[in-house]
Amino acid sequence: MRTLGVMRAGQTFDYGDRVITRTDRGTEFGVVLCEATSAAVDQIAEPVDGKIVRLMSADDESQWSVQQAKTVDDVALCSRLAQKLNLAMQVVDVERLFGGERVVFYFLSESRVDFRGLVRELAAELQTRIEMRQIGVRDEAKLLADYGDCGKPVCCNTHLSKMPPVSMRMAKLQKATLDPSKISGRCGRLKCCLRYEFDTYEELQRQLPPVGSRIVTPDGTATVLAHEILAQQLLVQTEDNRRILIGTDSVLAVTKRGSGRSNRSNR
Repeated sequence: MRTLGVMRAGQTFDYGDRVITRTDRGTEFGVVLCEATSAAVDQIAEPVDGKIVRLMSADDESQWSVQQAKTVDDVALCSRLAQKLNLAMQVVDVERLFGGERVVFYFLSESRVDFRGLVRELAAELQTRIEMRQIGVRDEAKLLADYGDCGKPVCCNTHLSKMPPVSMRMAKLQKATLDPSKISGRCGRLKCCLRYEFDTYEELQRQLPPVGSRIVTPDGTATVLAHEILAQQLLVQTEDNRRILIGTDSVLAVTKRGSGRSNRSNR
């Protein structure tokens, strides 16, 4: 599981440097992202604290590769022991700390799991401290997913440090398709990217007369039926029952404000 932290350093490091760090969890591998300015730190909800010990050496790289090669066997071992103990859980991933102080297992389960017996057996097999973490489906995607429908690496596995709340209202406001298969991400939940432009859509919508409003245009009065938010246009019904699109610059006055509820389906 990728985590962001603020590390003390006794020397200057560059973006992308692979380093060995020391945190409360133990000795870990890390990658330098940027200087820990106040603006950067404010973007991290709960930064891990620690210090950079050194740049990774060739021996460190070799040791790290050996440890990562063991994770496949670790997952298989944990799954086998969980099945033996009749634990209803799915082992998703495993994290080995560089210094060997602990091994962290990530698992999915629909209910709470008493994994104390599992931890004892894993500790006996691996001869190190064992940590079990129950995660959700979004976290599973963050650990395992690769590319999204857009063709780019999934956001949760690249730049997102925490999962933003996403609702169906966001999809409706942006007139995205409401087909679950098209607005769901690799985790099976609503795509995080529906959150990115939502604030902009809300701000632009506030500049438009609400749906149901009576407005005055150069051609007479009309009723607002729907919004084209990005285009800043209104679908209106005129007095002679025509439905036309007009720009906001054609609105001379709003004589009655509507409720904002549209009768037109979002497609």
